[in-house]
Amino acid sequence: MKVDFARPDVSDLVLHVYGRSVHPELFDVYAATPVWYDAYEAVLRICDGGHTVSFRTADQAVTEVAAGRGNPLPQHKRLLEQRLRGCRDEALRFPNGLVYQVSFQLERLEPEVFLKLHEELLGDCARANLAHRFPPQTRLAPGPLSLIRTDAAPRSLLVHAFHTFPESCAVVRTQSLFEL
Repeated sequence: MKVDFARPDVSDLVLHVYGRSVHPELFDVYAATPVWYDAYEAVLRICDGGHTVSFRTADQAVTEVAAGRGNPLPQHKRLLEQRLRGCRDEALRFPNGLVYQVSFQLERLEPEVFLKLHEELLGDCARANLAHRFPPQTRLAPGPLSLIRTDAAPRSLLVHAFHTFPESCAVVRTQSLFEL
């Protein structure tokens, strides 16, 4: 792990969706796990600014990326690019019947409320499919935290991702559904 880690500023986060795979080498990956059923396979990754979800069926690949604006990401087959601000819902339908839906929220909290939520999320790490605690920027603040929980079924994958940004007292939440 890098000693000079710094999570991107929460105001620079962007959600990208691609109709293809995106190379994981484009990100600093801190944790990863696969999910698979007969109809699909997925790989979940926690990165410095957020996460990636690579979802693949026999004839379609979809990749969701939550990352800082400074990440050099490809343009080819980019289907969605939204700054992570406020609340938003999006949906995409693919010719093979795959439906992708995402709901995301950036919430800025009062410091006391943020610390309480951060502690609750730390407790949730034990039950998460994937979690990573980043080093704190100062000795007085908690380190950023990312965790991902999934509800996987034979024809669908629901992904809940939470990312904390202590410097801004902010939490980013995404809920993504891939359904065949």
